[in-house]
Amino acid sequence: MHISNLNELFVNELRDILSAENQLVKALPKMAKGATSEELRTGFENHLEQTKTHVLRLHQIFEALGLTARAKTCEAMKGLVKEGSEILEMDCECDVKDAALIAAAQKVEHYEIATYGTLITWAQLMHNTEAASLLSQTLAEEKETDGQLTELAESSINAAAV
Repeated sequence: MHISNLNELFVNELRDILSAENQLVKALPKMAKGATSEELRTGFENHLEQTKTHVLRLHQIFEALGLTARAKTCEAMKGLVKEGSEILEMDCECDVKDAALIAAAQKVEHYEIATYGTLITWAQLMHNTEAASLLSQTLAEEKETDGQLTELAESSINAAAV
């Protein structure tokens, strides 16, 4: 694929993150089911609802650009989801599995934070304030989720896994 300008790169990355979010919509219920901590399970369930909103925002951006919201397989998320699936299949103590699920979830959050941060910068450079605003809302939620995961890990789960 030849990409000749920032707008084309922006659309390409929007398609990539749309795929990533769609993959998470499928993966988060499995992670919630595999979590033994009620707080962690609830966190995954809440983030699933947020992720569905992220998908809707991406559709809004595509619509504003006059494009069809078509995903391009995000190989990075595919790998991160696979890691999460492997954790679910691990034979280990419940607290250890929960600690591993948090680690996997934070890898996902950090990938999304990096991607949304980049997309916001590009949208701003192209004076696309609507896209920048929608992407900024999602970025704030991703950062909040990452913080909640850290807090949960540090307050109880990691210590229980020791």
